[in-house]
Amino acid sequence: MPSPLPVPVEVDAETGIWSVDGQPMVLVPRHFWAFVQMESERRFGAEATREIYHDAAFRAARVWCEREAGRHGLSGIEVFRHYLARMSARGWGRMTIETIDARAGTAGIRLDHSALAAEYGAKAGRRVCYWFGSAYAGAMEFVAESAGRAIKLAAEETQCAAEGAPCCRFEVRPRG
Repeated sequence: MPSPLPVPVEVDAETGIWSVDGQPMVLVPRHFWAFVQMESERRFGAEATREIYHDAAFRAARVWCEREAGRHGLSGIEVFRHYLARMSARGWGRMTIETIDARAGTAGIRLDHSALAAEYGAKAGRRVCYWFGSAYAGAMEFVAESAGRAIKLAAEETQCAAEGAPCCRFEVRPRG
């Protein structure tokens, strides 16, 4: 018997637009998203793809956190926890905060069962979940600002299941 969806999905009867927490969503197979990333890497190179995905994921996470904070009355680390819970519930993998300090702008995140690593496979031999780190940095930058500290953040994927690690790990910290 199928389980109920872990997030409330609303479907507009007239337009067919799906939304979660008032934000429009598109349901696509995970292989589609991974194939877009793979094809971008093939055509433009891994570094150019990383830069494109960084900008998009960073910006999208900040926008999502700002909207969700207002919609649900969340602030600080609550917003970040909510973001990771929603990303996990939407099938990207199981995200766990291992360390976090909103004032310092630092966080350590563990990602088990990454959708991207699963599609690339454990023998890809390289880190492929890079845009998650960009999203985490964007979300944490919003959180740091909520704590009264306007700092610029970056993130690094320190290990990836696609290179044979048991999980993916990310470190968020101030830039520079």
